[in-house]
Amino acid sequence: MSETPAQASAPAEEPSYEPAAPAPLGIERTPTGNADVDAQLGRLGDVDHLAADGHVEVYEDVHQGLRAALTALDARPRPSSPHDPYEHRS
Repeated sequence: MSETPAQASAPAEEPSYEPAAPAPLGIERTPTGNADVDAQLGRLGDVDHLAADGHVEVYEDVHQGLRAALTALDARPRPSSPHDPYEHRS
């Protein structure tokens, strides 16, 4: 095939080597029922607007928050049962 004069003189587009702009992934988050955990998972949405080098700080913050939520679950006192054999020692 022969090229038209306009096609022959048009410079080829050079590829861009600039990083793409941050874009949301569009992942839906299902609530867990635990307000502390849901708040941390919601925080993951902050990375949608950050460049990749900013993700680590958010991920570390969320990880620390989730660990704190798990620790809080372990630290909650258990309710006393009326049939607790160790509650009424003589």
